[in-house]
Amino acid sequence: MTELSPRESDAPVAASTESRTADVESSLADEILVPVHDQIAAFKRAIEAIVLVAHDPVPPEMLAQLIEQPATLVDQWCEELAATYREAENGFELARVAGGFRYQTATDLTPYVERFLLHDQRARLSGAALETLAIVAYKQPISRAQVGAIRGVDPDGVIRTLAARGYIEEIGRDDGPGQAMLFGTTDIFLEKLGLDSLDDLPAIAEFIPGADVIELLEHGLRVTPQIEVAPTAVVHADDAQPDDAQPDDAHEGANTP
Repeated sequence: MTELSPRESDAPVAASTESRTADVESSLADEILVPVHDQIAAFKRAIEAIVLVAHDPVPPEMLAQLIEQPATLVDQWCEELAATYREAENGFELARVAGGFRYQTATDLTPYVERFLLHDQRARLSGAALETLAIVAYKQPISRAQVGAIRGVDPDGVIRTLAARGYIEEIGRDDGPGQAMLFGTTDIFLEKLGLDSLDDLPAIAEFIPGADVIELLEHGLRVTPQIEVAPTAVVHADDAQPDDAQPDDAHEGANTP
């Protein structure tokens, strides 16, 4: 039987190791040779695909985990994508909403989209619901009693409607007596308005009319009382004669002896 020398017996193992090393080096070389621009383009395409299929706005941190890149870069790439869509004047845009990114229609096309969405639909919020939702948005956290004090009517029915649609939710309890339930808006509310956070709500001062407008409103609503005076008959002095008055002749006759 022929015996192999130690060098000959180790030859296959060394060859296998060298082969694996060569494969790894080749793979690393391929990655290194890929231009940075192409790598960024690939990451942007991945971001587009994820945001497109997502039901809710996708936070940059989640996108960073999915594509295994820093969150700061992901945020920068999303802003670059949004700028690209705006420059191309597409009918959609990548917007930051509720702390994440989502695709939505361009703002200047809102009339056409509303016409499509509201076609054969009548399920719209009433004026009372919109008023209550505005109060909760600007005064949150707020209780039912506080909403009722502002509106002057019982808000229970409207609050149930808004909660059922997901626009408001219970966010805590008051520290005062009774520990009333406190309400606040939800992420769905932000999504519907296209806002990133509550800080993006318009300043409430913009909706307060000026002093001149308030004065005109007060003047228009002011009621001038009208006092009705019953008509009275005017009696002339010549016509006035007491019932027990006697003619002058009678007086003269009484004084004559």
